[in-house]
Amino acid sequence: MSEHGNGNGGGGELVQLTAKDFKSDQEVRWCPGCGDYAILNAVQGFMPELGLKRENIVFVSGIGCAARFPYYMQTYGMHSIHGRAPAIATGLSVSRPDLSVWVVTGDGDSMSIGGNHLIHALRRNVNLKILIFNNEVYGLTKGQYSPTSKLGTVTKTSPLGSLDQPFNPLSLAIGAEASFVARAIDTDKKELTEVLRAAANHKGSAFVEIYQNCNIYNDGAFDFVREEKENRLYLRHGEPITWGDKGVRLLPDGSPEVVSALEPGLLVHDAHAKEPAHAFALSRMTQEVIGATPMGVFRSVERPVYDELMAEQIRVAKGKGEGELAALLDSGDTWSIA
Repeated sequence: MSEHGNGNGGGGELVQLTAKDFKSDQEVRWCPGCGDYAILNAVQGFMPELGLKRENIVFVSGIGCAARFPYYMQTYGMHSIHGRAPAIATGLSVSRPDLSVWVVTGDGDSMSIGGNHLIHALRRNVNLKILIFNNEVYGLTKGQYSPTSKLGTVTKTSPLGSLDQPFNPLSLAIGAEASFVARAIDTDKKELTEVLRAAANHKGSAFVEIYQNCNIYNDGAFDFVREEKENRLYLRHGEPITWGDKGVRLLPDGSPEVVSALEPGLLVHDAHAKEPAHAFALSRMTQEVIGATPMGVFRSVERPVYDELMAEQIRVAKGKGEGELAALLDSGDTWSIA
């Protein structure tokens, strides 16, 4: 809870920070009842745990309701352009590895126009913490269906029901080789804070899907876990996967079988499994498939981090007398006309 000098931007002096220190003077402008308020409160409450000066923390957003987040955080921040937050944050993270860089985005911003930037940030394992507020709709532009809207969703742009098969955000991230993947819900501050803590401690790309209720254009989308808490399946590394009196076993084809929690051979959660098959199987366990929704950390593995790989490459190049910009500019013509 204190701010110490360290390798992540601390200044050496001891400063006590609280959630209030991370609240800006800007009026928070979301619709009354929006799930973004709860997420903002959880993030502001967690920030002191980083032990960093506020000027060593950066929030980068794209476009959408969630993209207002940097205005409300008393840190550095950038409200960038649609879908490009992971690309902009990548440049910042690579050039300033001493900073704690967070990306705040929505399901439309990140998985439609920004889908390409998202998957490449994840596969490169850039040192970013990516928070995706998933409300299964475009909220800022007044209720069009998004890449995560369920098949058949009726909106202004799909009056007869969406024909698009929706993305499963966690499956997408795992398929893109994300080294950390987790899920939480806006109204469960305790679990959301635990997930934020795990993401912050992870070295590399951390992908966190947050179920966020849009009470104006898609109200109640997640009531199956918001109101029915017994439908939440909390993942704990090293423990059998159970909820209530139920548990899960995997069939030979890899599909889940719901059995009594007392049955032998229950699937045990291994968040650190090197291969992504385990995490991917968990990401496919939805309310429709098993009658519960997994929450918590699905995957957390160590992999080389992009900024460290780049720094080492530059070091090697300099050792060979390469990579000096001044020398390159003074080297004369690098081409000739035959």
